[in-house]
Amino acid sequence: MMNINKFKYSSKLFALLASALLMASCNDMLEIGPRGVLNEDQVSSPEEVDGFVIAAYSQLGNDEINRAFSMYQYGNVRADDAYKGGGGINDGDVFHFMETFVTSRPDQWNYDGIWFNIYVGIRRANEGLRIMNNLTEQEYPLLLTRQAELRFLRGYWYLMLENLFKNIPYIDENVPASDYGTISNREFTRDEILEKIAADFSFATEHLPERQEQIGRADKYAAYAFLAKTRLYQAYKQDENHAVVSIDRPLLEEVLKATEPVLSSPYGLEDDFANNFLPGSYENGKESIMAVQFSSNDGAGRGRVNFGDMLTAPQGLGCCDFHKPSQTLVNAFHTNQAGVPLLDNYNNGNVDFAVHTVDPRLDHTVSRPGVPWKYEPAHMVTNEWSRAIPIYGAYNSMKENVSPDCDCFINIPPFYSNTKTRIMIRYADVLLLRAEALIELGRHTEALPLINQLRERAASSTTRLKMDDGTPISRYLVRPYVDGENIQWTLENARKALRFERRLELALEGSRFFDLIRWGIADQEMNSFFEHERSTRTIYQSARFTKGRDEFLPIPQNQIFWSMNLYEQNPRY
Repeated sequence: MMNINKFKYSSKLFALLASALLMASCNDMLEIGPRGVLNEDQVSSPEEVDGFVIAAYSQLGNDEINRAFSMYQYGNVRADDAYKGGGGINDGDVFHFMETFVTSRPDQWNYDGIWFNIYVGIRRANEGLRIMNNLTEQEYPLLLTRQAELRFLRGYWYLMLENLFKNIPYIDENVPASDYGTISNREFTRDEILEKIAADFSFATEHLPERQEQIGRADKYAAYAFLAKTRLYQAYKQDENHAVVSIDRPLLEEVLKATEPVLSSPYGLEDDFANNFLPGSYENGKESIMAVQFSSNDGAGRGRVNFGDMLTAPQGLGCCDFHKPSQTLVNAFHTNQAGVPLLDNYNNGNVDFAVHTVDPRLDHTVSRPGVPWKYEPAHMVTNEWSRAIPIYGAYNSMKENVSPDCDCFINIPPFYSNTKTRIMIRYADVLLLRAEALIELGRHTEALPLINQLRERAASSTTRLKMDDGTPISRYLVRPYVDGENIQWTLENARKALRFERRLELALEGSRFFDLIRWGIADQEMNSFFEHERSTRTIYQSARFTKGRDEFLPIPQNQIFWSMNLYEQNPRY
């Protein structure tokens, strides 16, 4: 995806069509038709049709400070990788309720907001598909490609929604808006919804090109990657109380089939782990299979900057110090003398950077006082970069953030954001999806070289990790797993190593909580985390994960009201 024109979601055509597709409010989104200068009944030209596709893509970047599609609040803060952060418990209090679970309520505005905005994306995809059902390839030569793009986007949104809420109403382009209120959130089971999602991605694999002329549009390999992800979630069968009761072997085989084309594609691992999280020429690199494109000063209102993650900028950059890496996450990067993680006892004590060795990925993911910010000794992190150290500590999240010297760093008073792309899925994730399927199929020896590709890349990703005098920021030691030397590569240890590797490689990228739910171990991991952190974190004094409830969010109360009580609440809320 290098050396080609960047697809701008924020074109003037998008601005026209987006206004036509906006809804009046959360409560009437499913029944109020588009308002604006253009609607689907007025579309007559290919340019106008493509505008609806652009409007569907645009929703990927339409998040806000309290509804981040990066899932940092829902995938990291709700897990053991990050604290809410900010100025204290009452600063974004609903996310405190969410991270401690016991006071999480169906009437929280953030749940209603994320539900609503995901369905905006789904509705935009459905409207575009409905328009295209009236066209032929002779009239619109790109018909199948654009249909595939919209089905890819719809699959992406439904996978996100399913992982958040589980029991959701499934609506496609064949359902008229007047019937939306008749669709129950229990009409389809989790398995049936995941199968529909897989069907969308499968269609996309068949009709998307291997290469798109414009960066930002989904290609065939992005569809294969998300198909693999969907099949892996689908393989872990849940009962009505969210417990994992079995793992489906034929679906694991489907994961292997879907990952094969990606592994033989032009995509691959970046030479340096850091390249994935830098702006400018590093964006849309060979590891970035699909990414949300941002921009500024492009004539589209306030610009297409990353509003969703703007609260995560450290206080030292301006505001607001949310998304604080946990001490438990930092401890996970501790390595032993053989250069491998302390799989069973990593949390027995906190990392001492003067003594212990660590995986280099730590210093690409987490900043701390006394070290350079984003590889720039001119910007040294201090305690003043954090707003509430006694509550949330002094670590900061780095991957989604940029240097203050970058022209991509945008001040939108009082907040600071950036226009760096947000990767939706990268090649490393696909390697790990395949490795997980192999392990659960009992083929763990085949998974070993896939995991070791990431460990070898981590070992060679230290070039930028220097102090001003050229000395390493930390004591780095990471090595591949070698059966019989630094690990016994049994099925049990392979599973443990795979799960640990996902945590290290994808830390603070929004996937941790959803991994724990897929594996069926969230109650164990989260309650162990609360117990460990309770002595030093007052925020967790009453925190508790309730098995059979907290795996998924409650159905938003506003949506139940809107459905006239047709929607059923999730168990135990």
